[in-house]
Amino acid sequence: MTQGQEAPDVVRVGRLGKTVRVLVAVAGIGLLINGSVRATDDAWPFGPMSQYAMSVPDDAKIDYTRISAQTDAGTTVDVPLNIEGAGVARAEIEARSGEIVKDPSLLQQVADGWARKHPDQPKYVKLELIRDTTQLVKGRVEGPPASQVLATWTVTR
Repeated sequence: MTQGQEAPDVVRVGRLGKTVRVLVAVAGIGLLINGSVRATDDAWPFGPMSQYAMSVPDDAKIDYTRISAQTDAGTTVDVPLNIEGAGVARAEIEARSGEIVKDPSLLQQVADGWARKHPDQPKYVKLELIRDTTQLVKGRVEGPPASQVLATWTVTR
C-alpha cells in the first residue's frame, strides 16, 4: 500500500453519517444540561442522580426510605422496591416521597404493581411509607435506626 491509499476494509463516514452523529451528541448534551439545570432526578438518565454525588460525613444522619405492607394473608412485609418486585424502583419512591406524604393515594400504584406482577402472592391491603434514620458518630452507627411513618394508605382495589 502506498501513501495516500486506504486499507480496503476502511469505510469512511459520509456527510449524512457525520451530521447524524453531531445531532445526536448535541441532543444528548442538551438533555443533560436541561436535567442538571432543573436539578431533579426525574429526568434520569438525562439528569443528575444526586444520591450518588456525595460522601457521608463521620457524624451524620442517614435516611433510608422503605414501604411496609400488610397483606391479605395477615403478614407484614417490606415491599421489594425494584422493577421485578412492585414495578417501581426505590429511587422513584425517594424522589416522590414529598408528593406521597401529601397524597398517600399514590401508594395505590405500588399495590397495583405488586398484584399485577405477582398474581399468585398475597395482596397488599395497607401500605406505609417509612423513613428509617441511622445516626453515625465518628463514622460508626450509634444505636438502632429510628423509624417514622410518613404516610399510610389502605388499598382500595
